[in-house]
Amino acid sequence: MSGSRPIGVIGGGAWGTALAQVIASGGSDVLLWARDAEVVRAINASHANPLYLPGQVLSPLIRATYDPSLLREARALLVVTPAQHMRSVLGRFTPQGQPLILCSKGIEAHTRKLMHQVAHEVMPGSPVAVLSGPTFAHEVAAGLPTAVTLAADDEGMATTLAAMIARPTFRPYVCDDVTGAEIGGAVKNVLAIACGVVAGAGLGENARAALIARGFAEMARLGLALGGRAETLAGLSGLGDLVLTCSSTSSRNFSLGQGLGAGQTAAALLGDRRTVAEGAFTAPVLLEVARAHGVEMPVTAAVCALLAGENTVQAVIGALLARPLRAE
Repeated sequence: MSGSRPIGVIGGGAWGTALAQVIASGGSDVLLWARDAEVVRAINASHANPLYLPGQVLSPLIRATYDPSLLREARALLVVTPAQHMRSVLGRFTPQGQPLILCSKGIEAHTRKLMHQVAHEVMPGSPVAVLSGPTFAHEVAAGLPTAVTLAADDEGMATTLAAMIARPTFRPYVCDDVTGAEIGGAVKNVLAIACGVVAGAGLGENARAALIARGFAEMARLGLALGGRAETLAGLSGLGDLVLTCSSTSSRNFSLGQGLGAGQTAAALLGDRRTVAEGAFTAPVLLEVARAHGVEMPVTAAVCALLAGENTVQAVIGALLARPLRAE
């Protein structure tokens, strides 16, 4: 161990483990909290997380625990939990005023709140930043080049945190548009499901490209309506993440959509997953938020109908293609 105060990571899934690996690669001690005792044992005994990140040898600078009190001395906390569980997981920790870097993408279903709003409620004394962008955990853990957005209301704090976690192959770009960064991450998960449906139904690359473009228009409309900025939505946390997750079966959301497009049911697909396809939980609340702000999101509505079993793939596609012609 290096002897300095560790950086804490809350969450022992693939993304939390990958971020821990990135931070440790720069020589920093990392204390990772996981609720799964098997994950804690494997990281401490074997420097591995075979449940969530198989095949990756982890740095010995990463230590795991399921005791939240041990993270009180952390310099900063990266919060890497499923969006719908962030509130309850943060509630296990005693606030010490450390900066929180939120790495989850979604909207809390029962409150319609973004992750930074949830964190401010649970830990009002902690500064909050959001990390988002085009990131597959296995590539990040392997040290492949990655660029992300790190957003905070206080851009000076974002710059300080960026320096803490930046590595030669992991490059954070800072901004002060927290809402824009979060909206990009939440909407792209839903659009990735839609693109997976296109692939699973064999509709071709023309259709997928069109869906990415029209989906980005939905993302931009909602982001601007909620106070985000166009340049953030066109950056790494918006368009960049959208392109990645709409183009690869490594995306959990894309894979879910691919199954739907091939005729499987949402219940069967979601019930057989250890990891979470956040878009499935985000889609209905995203549609509620859009309607509350008078924003039209037809692709998101189509995904909701498929997930709820209200329509077939053929009916949803037919309805989208039958929409009135309009100016772009």
